[in-house]
Amino acid sequence: MHKIQKEQTLILAKPDALQRGLVGEIIKRFESRGLKLVGIKMMKASVAHTKKHYLPTREQLEGMGNKTLETVRSSGKDPKKEMGTDSPLEIGKMINGWNFEFLSSGPLVAMVFEGLNATEMGRKIVGNTLPFKAEIGTLRGDFSVDSPILANFNKRPVRNIVHASGDPVEARREIKHWFSKKELFNYKRADEGIMFD
Repeated sequence: MHKIQKEQTLILAKPDALQRGLVGEIIKRFESRGLKLVGIKMMKASVAHTKKHYLPTREQLEGMGNKTLETVRSSGKDPKKEMGTDSPLEIGKMINGWNFEFLSSGPLVAMVFEGLNATEMGRKIVGNTLPFKAEIGTLRGDFSVDSPILANFNKRPVRNIVHASGDPVEARREIKHWFSKKELFNYKRADEGIMFD
């Protein structure tokens, strides 16, 4: 038998997922897909901790800002009037601040799943960041109803219930940030032989 290349990914059930009782559904979706839960804990993260989770580049901040500008303009509103600026970088920084506040606003559940292509599979399971673009059958497509326009006007992030690492490099960094090595477990699921032999 060839050795399976295992990959791990970080999944956060955000405060809105806990408030809506969706943690069990989130775990079920990942486990049903064949990903193995190897770490889990419930916690209330500090703002300082969440700031170390989000480490965006200038390019990412400007990307968030440009998407927000597009959303605000498509609704017929003036970005300067609604957001206080039309600078993509400044808007990106503003959104990042909202993310820090929201992720630290209540308890969350941090999880590490392991399996083949875990990061890419995790992104497929959770769906698009913006709920209206998320496919039905994904977590965000089935359980998120928030609007980016409403979020921007209320000066808060889109409530999309879950965070999933974007790529394997990001996953490794995020897992180290949320979990110690002692908090991650190695075991064999009963169905691994059926799926991977």
